[in-house]
Amino acid sequence: MPQASLLDQHGSELFGPHNLPYGVFGTPGDPARRIGVRVGDVVLDAAAAARAVGDEAVAALLDHPVLNPLMAAGRPAWERVRAAVGRWLTAPELYDAVAPLVRPLDSVELHLPFEVADYVDFYASEHHATTVGRLFRPDGDALTPNWKHLPIGYHGRAGSVVVSGTDVVRPAGQRKGVDDPSPVFGPCARLDFEAEVGFVVGAGSPAGVPVSQQAFPEHVFGVCLVNDWSARDIQAWEYVPLGPFLAKSFATSVSPWVVPLPALEAARVAPPERDTPLLPYLDDAALPAWGLDLRLEVRLNGHSLSRPPFSAMYWTAAQQLAHLTVNGAALRTGDLFASGTVSGPGAHERGCLLEMTANGRDPLSLPDGSARGFLQDGDVVTVTAWAPGPDGTRVGFGEVTGRVLPARVP
Repeated sequence: MPQASLLDQHGSELFGPHNLPYGVFGTPGDPARRIGVRVGDVVLDAAAAARAVGDEAVAALLDHPVLNPLMAAGRPAWERVRAAVGRWLTAPELYDAVAPLVRPLDSVELHLPFEVADYVDFYASEHHATTVGRLFRPDGDALTPNWKHLPIGYHGRAGSVVVSGTDVVRPAGQRKGVDDPSPVFGPCARLDFEAEVGFVVGAGSPAGVPVSQQAFPEHVFGVCLVNDWSARDIQAWEYVPLGPFLAKSFATSVSPWVVPLPALEAARVAPPERDTPLLPYLDDAALPAWGLDLRLEVRLNGHSLSRPPFSAMYWTAAQQLAHLTVNGAALRTGDLFASGTVSGPGAHERGCLLEMTANGRDPLSLPDGSARGFLQDGDVVTVTAWAPGPDGTRVGFGEVTGRVLPARVP
């Protein structure tokens, strides 16, 4: 009988040869951080595997505690490493060399996979923006006049990006209700999540040189899941006139696996039809489509709340990258830009409690008999996703999860 390959033994529909996402892990016996590739429910020690098969050039790209050196090497290097990993996992003759270098997923500790350089969050869902606009501007236009002309976003705090599984302490800050005579300080009373998709920049760009939509795959290394935790009461008081600040900067959670962009070729779709002419740098009518058919699910304490469809996003990641750099802003390896809340047109396709509960007015009923307008201490939020892969397979993203801890107020 022919020798099996590692993929024969460990591969799965979500994490097979069509996916091969990158992460960073350590083990109890060897806590040193190193790059891993997920295959089914095991993690391959990537640099050790490269050395075991004698591929020193690839080992040099992988032998680091974060993904940044690999990401900085550029697309030809990404393709070379991805092909090499696929070969190690599928070649039966390499089984004996590589098999000792896999670890069960439940035996490793996963870390933030890349050092975040800058963090930008967009507001790319028309359904989300429209619902929120109607909540806060019931007598005006749901969308602001600029919304369909450019991807709206804000610069976040890179140092507050944390890996999935990190507890999130309820933030404290100023808030002022409409009937309050003056602002008060205390724990956030309207803590929310935002189910999002993040795009990780690999190759940077020089200052003063805009990056076109066509160059998107030359710069974006891969995709991850994001939960941009939001303090809605703090946000409502502080955001005029400059936008989110302390309401967003306390924590942004990301999934531990970065799915390489080529793994999503089968998930590419056209974005929704647009009814407003775009300026040339954002016009993608004649360009390859960079909409993505990603299927998200949001769970609260294990209970499924919604399934937001990323294919409904009005602005694509390629347009967001073009807008991010059109003023000459440079890209840096490790830049993270997120989509903003992913929401669809249906009641069960919304990506945050602000939408689901109409800003707390209509609390959700949970299976344990409790209700939620916004998050309570002890709540655990989990976002998962998958995308169509080649030949009927699925591409898994794993999950981004976080538990709310009580505020720490002096």
